[in-house]
Amino acid sequence: MSGGKNGMDEFRFIDRSCSNAEKYTLREKLFHTKNIQPMWVADMDFATPVCVLHAVQERLLHPILGYEIMPDTAYAAQISWVRKHHGFEMHREWLSYSPSVVASIGCAIRALSEIGDEVIVMDPVYPPFYSMVRDNDRHLVLHPLKEDEKGIYRFDIDALRAQITPKTKLLLLCSPHNPIGRVWSRDELLVLGTLCLEHGIRIISDEIHSDIVYKPHIHIPMASLSRELLMNTITLIGPGKTFNMAGFSISTVCIASDELRAQYEKERQRFHFGDGAVVSHIAFEAAYSYGDVWHQKLMEYLACNVQKIEGWMQEHPMIKFRPPEATYLGWFDCRTLALGDRELREFFVQKAGLGLSPGLSFGKEGSGYMRLNFAVPASVLDNALQRLSGAIHG
Repeated sequence: MSGGKNGMDEFRFIDRSCSNAEKYTLREKLFHTKNIQPMWVADMDFATPVCVLHAVQERLLHPILGYEIMPDTAYAAQISWVRKHHGFEMHREWLSYSPSVVASIGCAIRALSEIGDEVIVMDPVYPPFYSMVRDNDRHLVLHPLKEDEKGIYRFDIDALRAQITPKTKLLLLCSPHNPIGRVWSRDELLVLGTLCLEHGIRIISDEIHSDIVYKPHIHIPMASLSRELLMNTITLIGPGKTFNMAGFSISTVCIASDELRAQYEKERQRFHFGDGAVVSHIAFEAAYSYGDVWHQKLMEYLACNVQKIEGWMQEHPMIKFRPPEATYLGWFDCRTLALGDRELREFFVQKAGLGLSPGLSFGKEGSGYMRLNFAVPASVLDNALQRLSGAIHG
């Protein structure tokens, strides 16, 4: 179904429409039709690495699937991966299991703030950042990211400083950023981190996309920048995005500070996250232990898809696209089409037959944008771009 450099067997076309894949089962509910190509949910349409599947298959030969704890060998595999890929040395005692990054965000918010406290969220961003603040009865402080003439988003530190009050207790950081695809630089992170330290604001850093970064960009964990930031940061990581393992419901929380870790652990025990499922432990360890070659091939494949979209955009300048520095999510600037957000969504669904994530769902700064998941076989991406061409010129 695909050719050229993108013709690797690991990333062949696989029909998910007959599985219980969320992006297919929710089509009619969300888009009011099944006749769309779904490109919204942030998982990949690629097979999970063979090393993971084989490890799970081997474990299933044992006839008992009872309670098990997350083994130290699994944590050691993740520690080794993060050391190798990001230069950040985590310790086993800093780490705990979580079923998802979103669950970890909610738990950390409750553990490290009180009802009515303020939490800074940068707009646009992954929608659960907003809901986790509101649903836990904290006050949302929106900091609009500033987009320059090149389409690069940045923090506005002076504006952010002016938004801080004595009730501001937490900052939710998306690093790398979903949906805009930024990899924050060392200088940007240091300025932001220093501001938080000055005002006693704890940082909850969602780094789930940290392994999906394109050269020459480098992901820098916030907690790796200084001893002070290490003690002030809760880092959320996991294999779900890297290895297409979201269905295993496993991630980890890294907290170096004994004080913050004790507060978080007290809240975690209240909700009884437990230690996860045996097959998830096996998959987690196998991915971090043996997934390096697969990951390298993935990044090459995704880079080719980015180039494909760039080429299409050059021929269709009415939609703008700045190649992401990270993630497999394309942030399409559709404002030149001069459509309202509802009309824009209908354009993609009814005219192009594509199910994308509306930019407005990522916050008011996402108005006029659409997010496309390009972690798909080249043939699927080709078809999507052909549909979009037809919608524009039809």
